[in-house]
Amino acid sequence: MPGEPEASGQSLTDILGGRKGALDAGVPAVAFVTAWAVCNAVTGRPGAATGVLYGAAAAVVTGVVLAVFRLVRGTRPAGVVLSLLGVVVAALVVLRTGRAADFFLLQIASNAASVLLWVASITIRWPLLGVIVGLILRQRTRWRHDPDLLRGYARASWIWVAQYVLRLALFIPLYLADQVIALGIARALTWVPTVACIALSWPAMRTALPEDHPGVRYPRSGPGESVHGP
Repeated sequence: MPGEPEASGQSLTDILGGRKGALDAGVPAVAFVTAWAVCNAVTGRPGAATGVLYGAAAAVVTGVVLAVFRLVRGTRPAGVVLSLLGVVVAALVVLRTGRAADFFLLQIASNAASVLLWVASITIRWPLLGVIVGLILRQRTRWRHDPDLLRGYARASWIWVAQYVLRLALFIPLYLADQVIALGIARALTWVPTVACIALSWPAMRTALPEDHPGVRYPRSGPGESVHGP
């Protein structure tokens, strides 16, 4: 189809990444829940501080191993540091409170903040999807000079808003009910809405682009004009 990013060698799925990154993000949470549950089963003392300690340690160790693996594989250091920092902060929170479900408190807070941030970005006409893709493709802010792309990024950004709302609708009831294992499973499966969100972003954008639009890699600087290259 004319204008699809595949025609220029990359789709939005290629640009934004797919299941692998989302899967990696859930591994430390699975490590926490597994270590916590095993420790509770062995000691026969559910809710004991020992389980939280072992769970937090397992999460941090897993996060460090994943960070090293990602760096070796060439992942951008900034993303690796932020992911590891999130695991460390979650571990510190749960060690402070002693309540296992609080390991997921940072996740809930970040999803709530994401809803507000993405909605705000659409409202002020700086949709975050455009900002992210523009940075990855080294376009800076040229995409904002293309009214079709700007409108397309805004439409697609609402899909990301819906994803974060869906996560909150799942995580908050489980957190309030203190369902630690269910929270771990839900965290491990967040790659599903993430991959679906990435996959649906291009169709949503496509509804705003004319048939002759060259795609996300080539924003137009004026009527019928495209800017090629970074």
